[in-house]
Amino acid sequence: MALLRNLCTSLITHERVITTLPKAKELRPFAEHAITLGKRALVAEAPEKALHNRRLAAAYFFSGNNNRVPDGGYKRPHAPRTAGVAALDKLFDELASRFATRPGGYTRILKLGARRGDGAEMALIELLGSEAKEAHAEEKKEEKSKARRFFGRRKKAELKAGVPQEQPIRKKGPSAKSSKEKEGAPQEQPVKKKSASTKASKRKETSE
Repeated sequence: MALLRNLCTSLITHERVITTLPKAKELRPFAEHAITLGKRALVAEAPEKALHNRRLAAAYFFSGNNNRVPDGGYKRPHAPRTAGVAALDKLFDELASRFATRPGGYTRILKLGARRGDGAEMALIELLGSEAKEAHAEEKKEEKSKARRFFGRRKKAELKAGVPQEQPIRKKGPSAKSSKEKEGAPQEQPVKKKSASTKASKRKETSE
C-alpha cells in the first residue's frame, strides 16, 4: 500500500510516471478510484459529502517529501510534508473538473521495452490530457530559446508587440569632428608643395 500511495502521489502531481509494467497495471485502478472520489465530491449536494469524499481520497496519497530538505543534524526542525497535500489539492481543484464528463479510463499505459541491466519491462503511465500540457510547455521553451539574443538585443516578442527601440549611441570620433568643422567654420586651404621643375624655372628668372 505504501508503494501504491507513493506512485499515486507522483502520478497526480506530475501527471506521468515511468515504472515497471506490473506496477503500472496495479497503479491504474488505484489512481482511477481516487479520481472518481474527486468527481463525486465535485457533484456532491451537501458540503459534508464532499468533505467525506475528500477524506477518503486522502488515504490514496502518501504524505511524503515534496522539496523536503533533510535535517542533517541533531534537533533540527523537519521540513513540512506537503507532497500528499499538494496532490490532493490538485485532484480536487483541477483533475476532477477535467474528467467531469468522462465515465472512466483516466489513465493510459505505454510500453517502453525492457530495461537495460535486469531486463524488466518498463512502461509509462500518464493521465489523459497531459500530452497537451507537455506540448504547450515545449512550445514555450522554443519561444524562449528563439527570443534570447546576445549583446543586449530586444526579444522577438517585444518586436512583434510594436515596442519602440532605442537607437544605439554612436561614439564621436575624429571623423565626426571633421564633418562638423566642415559644416561650420571656414577651412584652411591645403599647402601645395612646389615641384622641382617650378623651382628651376624660378632660379633662371632670378639669375637673368
